[in-house]
Amino acid sequence: MIKSMTGFASLTRDEESVTLSVTIRAVNHRYLDVQLRTPSALASIEPRLRAIVQQRVSRGRVEVSLSLQSRRPPAVDVDVNEAVIEGLAAALERARERGLVNGALTPGDVLRFPQAVTVRDRQEGSDTDAELASAAEGALTDAVEQLDGMRTSEGQHLRAELDRRRTQLADLFERAANAAAAGSTALRARLADKVRELQADASVEEAVIAQEIVRFANRSDITEETVRFRAHIEHWRALSDAPEPCGRKLDFLLQEMNREINTLGSKAEGPGVPELVVSLKAELEKMREQVQNVE
Repeated sequence: MIKSMTGFASLTRDEESVTLSVTIRAVNHRYLDVQLRTPSALASIEPRLRAIVQQRVSRGRVEVSLSLQSRRPPAVDVDVNEAVIEGLAAALERARERGLVNGALTPGDVLRFPQAVTVRDRQEGSDTDAELASAAEGALTDAVEQLDGMRTSEGQHLRAELDRRRTQLADLFERAANAAAAGSTALRARLADKVRELQADASVEEAVIAQEIVRFANRSDITEETVRFRAHIEHWRALSDAPEPCGRKLDFLLQEMNREINTLGSKAEGPGVPELVVSLKAELEKMREQVQNVE
């Protein structure tokens, strides 16, 4: 299947206790590289979050940002240090007896001393942590689905473009093969003249003539290259139709096609063959640029 490596997804989900926001950006990369940015509350489930992405994405750099915003007032625990307060009250009473201060110890006075009262965030229970983890995983799963839909849609446009260029590439190669066949006919005519010339020379052995025939024949025969190139074209179609990601395999096929084109250019003779080889290489390079976007 041809699927783009680039895409974007973003969603916000309101849960009972928190609002979850997920943003995913995917760009081209040779391998799969998942970058996660999550709050500390989700640090323990990062491996599970990473696995969710890896289940749907096989190649590309994927940046995932997940944020939380509480929808409830923060729960706190207040600890009163009775020993400190009793000490303060006793010290104040002594100062009052000596006429240094007036009035009683008030709650406002107590709050001025950090050692007397401690206010801290309440640690949520395991049930709340499990609910948060489940909500985060669900939100990320939906965001990855959204990303996959965009990558699939872009992949359809990529496939249409690559199919068009593949057809054009195959047509150019057939034209080059036909031109090479015409050149081969002319070469055979020259070969026949060469054989007659050698046979006229009594000092030349028949083995030498046979070697000359084989050398000329091998020089111009592009049967193997033509068969392999056509096989590569059919393999391309099969990969495009298969459900698995095929970007790397398509890139490898282009390298193999380029090898056959180079061999054809070095062996074939005929009118227009050099120009067609140049066109083949140009078309191949355009396809390679597009394949760099395929997962």
